[in-house]
Amino acid sequence: MNTWEYRLETRDSNRVVRPFEWGLEWTKGFPGLPAPPASKEPAGLKRYFFEMNDRMVANSEEFFGYKTPTDFRLEQRQIRVHGTGSHSNPEIDDAKYAGQFGTFLRFTSPVRSPYPENDLVNARWFPAPEAKGKPKRAMIIVPHWNGDALSHNGFAQLFRLFGGAATLRLSMPYHDIRMPGELKRADYSVSSNIGRTLHAARQAVIDIRCCVDWLEQQGYTEFGVIGTSLGSCYAFIASAHDPRIRVNIFNHASTYFGDVIWTGFSTRHVRQGIEKVLTVDELRHAFACISPMYFFEHFQRWKKEVLMIHTEYDRTFLPEFSRRIAEEFRRSKLSAQIHCLPCGHYTLGESPYKYMCGFLATRFVAGAFNRAYPKNADRIEAASAEAAG
Repeated sequence: MNTWEYRLETRDSNRVVRPFEWGLEWTKGFPGLPAPPASKEPAGLKRYFFEMNDRMVANSEEFFGYKTPTDFRLEQRQIRVHGTGSHSNPEIDDAKYAGQFGTFLRFTSPVRSPYPENDLVNARWFPAPEAKGKPKRAMIIVPHWNGDALSHNGFAQLFRLFGGAATLRLSMPYHDIRMPGELKRADYSVSSNIGRTLHAARQAVIDIRCCVDWLEQQGYTEFGVIGTSLGSCYAFIASAHDPRIRVNIFNHASTYFGDVIWTGFSTRHVRQGIEKVLTVDELRHAFACISPMYFFEHFQRWKKEVLMIHTEYDRTFLPEFSRRIAEEFRRSKLSAQIHCLPCGHYTLGESPYKYMCGFLATRFVAGAFNRAYPKNADRIEAASAEAAG
């Protein structure tokens, strides 16, 4: 299994080691910032970012707060792959889908970056047939780091068939159609630029919540989210700050954002740009406000149904981190199902493990909505009994 994982981990040769940057300019729009650092010397910037993270964790409702966009619209667009692998060829990849169109939700993200293409949010829309007398359910899919535009779309069909749920498949910041032309990979989502990485995560969390806003405007009343790898981090934090999201699936889960960068095989090139400046403990502090471990109390405030899937041979989200998250779920009062599959981070996307994951997720969704929204389920059951006489 480790050999298989290594082969998948090293198949791309276009990872770039970028120099360390604090990225102070990326934090200017953050609410409740501390006083600007008196000095731009490393020690002063370090103290500033640590204090900033402490404030954002303590005031996370404000940090992840936003105003609902007013420019939601659906558009028809030809399907494109937007691959990020070193062997991707847009002409060949896109030719396979010539003449095929999809429906996409577009809106302007409440969090702005210097890249207009990144700030125009993209989420592919997979509606489900409406059943009279039944609540309208929807799942939001948040893929993995550097996933192409087709990754995880299979969940939409599964959730439609077995959970009766419509699906929005979100393109994360700097991914597929949101990727600036200067990039070949979604490097600006996770990089050795501290401020930009914080900014991207905040944008992703708020974009997820905006998707729920649009779904509510369409009459949906029950909401869930499935996140994988980086997407699971974003999904967890969004759900921790949004009581509307009650059905939660996390494929791969870890404790601290900085620990994953420091120890993960997939992020070794990011660590190379950081380790001459920060220690692992300092990096954990620098990314505290986008780390799931700091928001478990927030997550537990509301009724949630949780499925967590992690892997025994994960070299990106180390198993000890996933086990700690699993233990947090078990200690909480939440309804949580935990499954550990005998594969790794990358091999979860390969046969037969992707089918195991799909089965677990589909089975969970089929029942989780009724458990998460019992009043709706009781109302439907009563209406059915009345109709039967």
